[in-house]
Amino acid sequence: MLVSQILKTKPDDKVVTAKPGLAISEAAAMLAEKRIGTLVISADGKTPDGILSERDIVRELGRAGAGCLEQAAETLMTRKLVTCSRDDRSDAVLQKMTDGRFRHMPVLEDGVLVGLISLGDVVKAQLQELSMEKQALEGMIMGH
Repeated sequence: MLVSQILKTKPDDKVVTAKPGLAISEAAAMLAEKRIGTLVISADGKTPDGILSERDIVRELGRAGAGCLEQAAETLMTRKLVTCSRDDRSDAVLQKMTDGRFRHMPVLEDGVLVGLISLGDVVKAQLQELSMEKQALEGMIMGH
């Protein structure tokens, strides 16, 4: 299955972005309010500068304490992004996520953010694909 097909199944294709100077406390509030696990950090709302996850925030809280909540999002964001395109296959994306031990991947087209897929999105797509293959094989075996 292609990333473009996964994006079509998502109820909302809008990616939540935040400015690099946003306070970590405000980023955490956005994550909680929108019930999402990550924010794409972008100065212009189109080109990703980094990504900030719940894990990043919790890790820094454990290391530095509550004072980190006043820091800017750009201080904790992951700057070296692993991205994909709409034409990438879900199995390749799943492998990158597994190898990199992260759960969200920005989807770019010509350097512009066009979507965000989660590990859950990819696993769901893989399971649907396996189910369709199973049904097709059962149909062939039963002569349908």
